[in-house]
Amino acid sequence: MTTTASVVLATVLRCGPIARSGIARTSGLSPAAVTRTCAALAEAGLLVEVPQAVPYQGIGRPHVPVDIDTGRHVVAGLHVAHPYCTLTLLDLRGRVLVRRTIPHATPDDPHEVLTTAADELLRLHADRFPGHVPIGLGVAAGGWVDPENGVIVRHASLGWRDTEVRALLTARTGLPVRVDSHARALARAEQLFGASRGHNSLLHLFVGNVVDAAIVTGGAAHRGPRSAAGDVAHLALGDPAITCECGKRGCLEATLSDRAWAARAHRDGLIGRPYIFDLVDDAAAGSPAAAAHLAERARAVGRAAAVLFDFLDPEVLVVTELGTNRLPGCAAALRDEVVAMSRASADAVLTSSFGADVLAVAAGAVQLDVLYADPLNIRNPVWQGV
Repeated sequence: MTTTASVVLATVLRCGPIARSGIARTSGLSPAAVTRTCAALAEAGLLVEVPQAVPYQGIGRPHVPVDIDTGRHVVAGLHVAHPYCTLTLLDLRGRVLVRRTIPHATPDDPHEVLTTAADELLRLHADRFPGHVPIGLGVAAGGWVDPENGVIVRHASLGWRDTEVRALLTARTGLPVRVDSHARALARAEQLFGASRGHNSLLHLFVGNVVDAAIVTGGAAHRGPRSAAGDVAHLALGDPAITCECGKRGCLEATLSDRAWAARAHRDGLIGRPYIFDLVDDAAAGSPAAAAHLAERARAVGRAAAVLFDFLDPEVLVVTELGTNRLPGCAAALRDEVVAMSRASADAVLTSSFGADVLAVAAGAVQLDVLYADPLNIRNPVWQGV
C-alpha cells in the first residue's frame, strides 16, 4: 500500500535536493500534505533541509530544499553466499559505506555462520560508524527464501533447510531483521537506486553460485503464495549433456552457476583451481582464452534470459553475473544474444547497476525496500530511543 510518506520520500530520493513545492508538483500531493509529511520525515531522521544545495536567485522567501538524510542512520546488511558472507553498512540512498567478507568456517552449520557474521557486523558498526543509528538488518541469500516468516527454506549449495534467520539474528543483534531472496532485493534496488528507476515491470536474472530470478510487476516484487517465485535453477535451459544434482539433465544452474562454470574452466586448463574470480581476473588482465570462455557463458545466459523475457514481457531485463558486470565484451555478448533470441530491444537489456557492491546492495536493499514502502511505520527500539 502506498502512503503519503512513501510518495514524498521516493520523490526526494529521485529528485532531491528538492523544495517542498517541487515535491508537490512532481508527486501530485497537496502542498499542505507535503509540508506535514516532510516535517514528520525530518523528525524521524529521514529528511534534512539543505539550504545551501540550491543558490537563491529570486525575490521573496526562498524555498529551502530537502534531501534524504544520510548523516544520522545506516542500514546493516548480511548476504549469505556459498563460500562466504558479505557484511555491509549502507546509507539511506543505498550507497555502500563499508563492506567486508568473511569465509564460512563451517558452511553446513547455519547457526555458526550467521552468529559469527552478526557479531562481526556489530563490531564493524561500532568501529566505523558508531554515531549512525542502525535502522535494521537486511539479510539476502539465494535459493528459496520466505520473507514473511524470515526463513531460508532451501539453499541448495549450502545444504540449508528451514533456517530461521530472522529469529536467530534478531536475538543476536537486537535489530529488526528482514530476510529475502537476493534476486528480489536487487530487483527492487534497481528500481530504487539503479538504472531501472521509473520502470514498473522488471525481470532480474541472478547468475552466481545460485541461479534464480525475480519478477517485478506494478512496482512490486512477485513472491507467490509460497514465496518461491523466481526459482529457475532447474529449468531445462542448460546443457542437456550435464546431469544436475537433482538427477535431471540440462538444468540451468548445473550448467551456468559460478561453481559449474569455474569447474569447466579448470578442466579446460584455463585456471589453476575451480574459482570463478580467477577466470574473470585473467580475462580482465587480457587473457583471450579466459575472455572467450566467459563470453560463451554470457551468450548461454542470454539465451536463457531471452526465453524468460518473452514469457514475461517486462519493460526491462537486468542480469547480474560476474563476467557481464566486469567485462564490456561479456555485457555486449549477453545483450546481442538476448536481442537476437527475443523481442527485447538493446536498451531493455541491462547489467547490474552496482558493480563490485552488488551483494552488499542486495542485503541492504532488503531493509531499504521496507523503509521506502512505509517510512513512518519502521519499528526499531534502538532508533526510537527505547
